[in-house]
Amino acid sequence: MLGAAGAIEALAVILAIRDGVVPPTINLKTLDPEIDPKLNLTPNTAQKREIRTGLSNTFGFGGHNTSVIFRKYED
Repeated sequence: MLGAAGAIEALAVILAIRDGVVPPTINLKTLDPEIDPKLNLTPNTAQKREIRTGLSNTFGFGGHNTSVIFRKYED
């Protein structure tokens, strides 16, 4: 999976956009008080929302770095 992690992450972004579900930030127990409380970190439980754009960042061994932005196409 080391070589395919970026593809799996990109697929997760595409499915989140398609299904309108934001994956949770797992194991988030305590919020940093310096973080703006209006920022929704999606703690521990997925949330249903309209998603139009998603970003996939992949940072691999040996300096292979890629960022891809996916956008929902609307007619």
